[in-house]
Amino acid sequence: MKELTLTVEGMSCQHCKKNIEDALQEIGVKQAEVTLETSKVNVTYDEGEISQQQLEETIEGQGYQVV
Repeated sequence: MKELTLTVEGMSCQHCKKNIEDALQEIGVKQAEVTLETSKVNVTYDEGEISQQQLEETIEGQGYQVV
């Protein structure tokens, strides 16, 4: 398992948090935790199954910007 922290712009509420966490879990992420106060998304995933690019594309597909 790999752990990764991404900085994501555009998150402002609990709905944003839930959207991102749910979308990441749908692609097979083991754990996703959004911290709105710091604009961070902590992800635990199997890098043999999911790439960092897939994580970023999934978040951006929800309307947020990975920086």
